[in-house]
Amino acid sequence: MVTLFQMWVVPLYFTAKLHWWRFLVIWVLFSAVTAFVTFRATRKPLVQTTPRLVYKWFLLIYKISYATGIVGYMAVMFTLFGLNLLFRIKPEDAMDFGVSLLFYGLYYGVLERDFAEMCADYMASTVGFYSASGMPTKHLSDSVCAVCGQPIFVDVNEEGIIENTYRLSCNHVFHEFCIRGWCIVGKKQTCPYCKEKVDLKRMFSNPWERPHVMYGQLLDWLRYLVAWQPVIIGLVQGINYILGLE
Repeated sequence: MVTLFQMWVVPLYFTAKLHWWRFLVIWVLFSAVTAFVTFRATRKPLVQTTPRLVYKWFLLIYKISYATGIVGYMAVMFTLFGLNLLFRIKPEDAMDFGVSLLFYGLYYGVLERDFAEMCADYMASTVGFYSASGMPTKHLSDSVCAVCGQPIFVDVNEEGIIENTYRLSCNHVFHEFCIRGWCIVGKKQTCPYCKEKVDLKRMFSNPWERPHVMYGQLLDWLRYLVAWQPVIIGLVQGINYILGLE
């Protein structure tokens, strides 16, 4: 929670100080919608449509940040190799464009995953089939999804008109959309009911989906780098000041 607060507030201070209005506008829009979604996720009793709303919103931000980060990275690489000259774009303009997109993608990707993890914990504990520590408060029926608490209408491996399902290695069955949201968006790698570790390689058998797992791990690493770097720099400068060092 401390890291999330730092990630959310620290860039706001610097961008307001430097008058980066574009970032401020996007930050306000993202914060407003995320605050509404988080408010819905923390209400008791939980509305039936809330889990889908939460996962759809954060999955949308996840995909946008993923695409934005890739485009920004490609723009930076093209500039380093001089390919921007083919389009008669100045190197400084091309680099600014690439770095800006890369920053937006990674920053909002990190924020989205942290907010999504918090909302996933609240919703799952409210439904009653999951608790961060200890046993579930309710028994899980074979016809109920432990992530959203709603009935499962189709069998495993059966193509469903309403909803497809997925069975984990622990034999617990969930809505496919719910369990993917739980693992990708909510950053959970355990079964929502029995806490057995989820085999992500088995879940994402399609090789085109596996980069999402690596991208999520990259965002987790960047979170601590961005959030705690100002604190580390401040401590070093404070020590230098106390010791009278240049």
